[in-house]
Amino acid sequence: MVFYAVKIGKNPGIYETWKECQEQVIGFKGSKYKKFNTYDEAKNFIEGKGDFQRPEEDNINDNEMIAYVDGSFDIKKKTYSYGAVILTNEGKETYSGRKDDEELALMRNVSGEIEGAMFAMDMALRRGKDTLYIYYDYAGIEHWAKGEWKTNKEGTKNYKKYYDQIKEKLNVIFVKVQAHSGVKYNEEADKLAKEAIIKPVNS
Repeated sequence: MVFYAVKIGKNPGIYETWKECQEQVIGFKGSKYKKFNTYDEAKNFIEGKGDFQRPEEDNINDNEMIAYVDGSFDIKKKTYSYGAVILTNEGKETYSGRKDDEELALMRNVSGEIEGAMFAMDMALRRGKDTLYIYYDYAGIEHWAKGEWKTNKEGTKNYKKYYDQIKEKLNVIFVKVQAHSGVKYNEEADKLAKEAIIKPVNS
């Protein structure tokens, strides 16, 4: 059983179905809500306790995964890339990739950011996780997924569609970090993305 906590919406409170939660937040500017596995977590969120708290690296549960993602862009070759630092109870892993879709490349490094986010979500699902803490530095990663920003390009539409397909299976907790501010794994994800740009496409 899961609980949907609406902190800011038409009628703040805790709901047991996505439909009930959706009725409180869709069309409400500045809404804030999250899905939790326990009632206490949902209550703490509404009361302002434990926002964006995640487990320490040495205390990650079997059902959890932490991901830091970032993107990069090569203006000359019109290619984009992503970097991802993944943390689970089995340790740390790093991934990166590069793509050259002409349409998506129009969004420059944002396409890489989106690719990294979807990569992390897909990996969490394939590994049987039900909770993903995803750290990002571009606001659209959260706002497009939640429908808070309009999706008027192919890349953003595909991203929103993907998120809508998996959000009932995976509790994605989005955490915004400041770019180039010394956040260890965010800096590493950025470096991985930049390194991937110079590798052969699809390597």
